[in-house]
This record gives sequence, C-alpha cells and structure tokens, in this order.
Amino acid sequence: MKIKEVRELNTKELEERIDAEIASLAQKKINHSISPLDNPSQIKEQRRTIARLKTELRQRIQNNN
Repeated sequence: MKIKEVRELNTKELEERIDAEIASLAQKKINHSISPLDNPSQIKEQRRTIARLKTELRQRIQNNN
C-alpha cells in the first residue's frame, strides 16, 4: 500500500486497516514458522505497510491537537 492510498483513507478506516494488517502479519508469521513462505519478503513489506499506516494516524492525531 502506497502512502497516497493511505492518505485517502479516513481515520476510522485507517484504524480498522491497521488492526487487519497486524492480524494478517501475525498469521503470516505463524504460517512461516510452520512451513516457509514462498516469498518471505512479504513479511518485511507488511511490517512497512503497518508502519506507514501508523505514521499517518499519528500525524493526524498531532495535527488535530
């Protein structure tokens, strides 16, 4: 997910997306520990996506205060 796509989401959608991405990452890590993923860089990319989402949410909160 690119930063442009992240900025188009409203705050509620952003929070929901963060929760969904975290759950998905946890599931990928479990699956990877049982049997290796075809592309383990997916985990790295998903961590970065979560970071982008959290950064945007933090910036919105700071700007509102």
